[in-house]
Amino acid sequence: MTRRIFLQDTPPFARLLITIGVVLIFLFLFTAISLVISVFLFGLDYSTLSDPLGNIKEPGMLSALNLMQTLSAIGGFILPPFLLAFLMSNNVFSFLQLNKRTLLSSLALVAVMIFIMTPFINWLSELNSRMVLPHFMHGAEEWMRKSEDQNAELTKYFLEMHSIKDLLQNLFMIALIPAIGEELLFRGVIQRLFGDWFKNKHIAIFVTAALFSAVHMQFYGFVPRMLLGVLFGYLLVWSGSLWLPILGHFVNNAMAVIMMYLFSNEITKMDPDKVGTEGGEWIYAIVSGIIMIGIMIAIRNIEKKRKEQELIIKPIEINEHTEN
Repeated sequence: MTRRIFLQDTPPFARLLITIGVVLIFLFLFTAISLVISVFLFGLDYSTLSDPLGNIKEPGMLSALNLMQTLSAIGGFILPPFLLAFLMSNNVFSFLQLNKRTLLSSLALVAVMIFIMTPFINWLSELNSRMVLPHFMHGAEEWMRKSEDQNAELTKYFLEMHSIKDLLQNLFMIALIPAIGEELLFRGVIQRLFGDWFKNKHIAIFVTAALFSAVHMQFYGFVPRMLLGVLFGYLLVWSGSLWLPILGHFVNNAMAVIMMYLFSNEITKMDPDKVGTEGGEWIYAIVSGIIMIGIMIAIRNIEKKRKEQELIIKPIEINEHTEN
């Protein structure tokens, strides 16, 4: 018996609105659940939790924030895509493009690319941070600066790591969960829906990347984060597998966490946020950007060749099966 697909004939724009609604509902529910758990588990009251930065030194506050962020990410980004895929397709894993294996060479190139492009990303971040809005938007600029400073201050506390346990916890919370959840939602669902709507994969990739960056509410890091979103979008389109962007996202976040751990514990003197931004290091940024483009072209060619080989192999397998 064929299962009914509830949103099969729903127009793409309506699917997008439903997607936004489902995500917001799940985010609200899981944020509320994590808030209640934090109150009982860490002995904090709601007023204290409502001002995390002002009460960051309170015993149990950082643990509560870690729990709340993890549960909210799982509830708001990992669970909704599976529900939405169930409502829109008869094959959840195929819809989310999780069912296709990818080549080891492509996976390795993605990991290498993310590592090499660090100076270029930092350079873009530095340029983006100098953004100045027109005078009539002075109020908005002040709000953006304040919001950015608060996020940076809160992130600093999250990234205070004094043991391997702290490192592993942050790798799970900051690297693994966001890599899976954000790619499932933005590349797995939203990029597909924008593609159905615009009938153009390039527009879908760039619009999704812009939305992906905007949702982070870090305005002075908008450009580099959007670039990452564009790269992840093309990795999905070229490979047909969500595992490539998930890996790229994970390596990007994990590398930042590991480098901050090494730097803050004086294992290395290299500040990961400054690579490619100081003195004459702009040349490193340009070179890393050029290498990034080269690796992306290599991945595209590898995946194109793989798809061509699959088209040749499949008819042969069908003919052999027919003859038998």
